[in-house]
Amino acid sequence: MKNLLLAYRVMATVVGVLLIVLVLVGLPLNELHLVNESWFAKGTDAQELGNWISLNLGVAHGWLYMIFVFTAFILSRRAKWEIGFTLVTLICGTIPILSFWSEHRATAKVREEFAAEL
Repeated sequence: MKNLLLAYRVMATVVGVLLIVLVLVGLPLNELHLVNESWFAKGTDAQELGNWISLNLGVAHGWLYMIFVFTAFILSRRAKWEIGFTLVTLICGTIPILSFWSEHRATAKVREEFAAEL
């Protein structure tokens, strides 16, 4: 259980950080030229950086999110979580900032219920 919890925590943190960078840095830099071209004209270094972040981190986040889902699902079955708790934990991985709250909540639950094994 200890190794599974560690894997879950690492994946939740990595997925959460990538999602925040993608949403708060990559997408705005890539798309702000559509709102006001004087901010970041299409083809500028800032827009190109945003495009690179959106493309590469978006793909990385997608693949790593699938690993996160698998890890969280296995943890939920071993810890015998209710279906609602499991679904909230999985869905929070798609919402910036909430993934950290969800990871903290799930870790506290596992540590409380499996204190002897950890």
